[in-house]
Amino acid sequence: MPQSSRRFPTGDLARVAVFAALIAVLGLPGALNVFGNAVPITLQTLGVMLAGAILGTWRAALAVVVLLVLVAVGLPLLAGGRGGLAVFALPSAGFLIGWVPGAAVTGWLVERAGRTPGLGRLMLACLVGGVGVIYLFGIPVQAAIAGISLGQAALLSAVFLPGDVAKALIASVVARGTQRAYPDAVPVVHRERLQAGREG
Repeated sequence: MPQSSRRFPTGDLARVAVFAALIAVLGLPGALNVFGNAVPITLQTLGVMLAGAILGTWRAALAVVVLLVLVAVGLPLLAGGRGGLAVFALPSAGFLIGWVPGAAVTGWLVERAGRTPGLGRLMLACLVGGVGVIYLFGIPVQAAIAGISLGQAALLSAVFLPGDVAKALIASVVARGTQRAYPDAVPVVHRERLQAGREG
């Protein structure tokens, strides 16, 4: 079997495509700008958290990369129908870029939780990766592009926290329910089955 087939199984590529599409679909309700903040509130970070919690590290990151590449070539897949290279020059660019490591860290933490990750571990993973890591990228870029201090950018981003915590809870509940119904949705279980199939 060719090396590329072992590294990128068809099933994994399909899952990556599904979650890239899910993140795009979560942008359909649109975006909300509050208190004059140049960075909009969207549901798409919920999709980033779900990708990490269900796909694991590299597949989640790849799903986000696929979405961002499609956005870069002009497809209007971001909330509010935004797309094109210009979106990566806006104050929200750092948050978009942060989706990639955010999804990866969420997935990595879920993988560390073993074969039966509990709701608490899933919630922690979504908060650290889907909120903390994304903010870590987003706030400095927003400050640099908008010409404001880090403190001001952090204060502007504080308005997102209640909604992001709610999205982390929703993602955790959905991921846990999915994993109970479909054990292969647990990243560790999926990896073990994939390895067993290769060895077999």
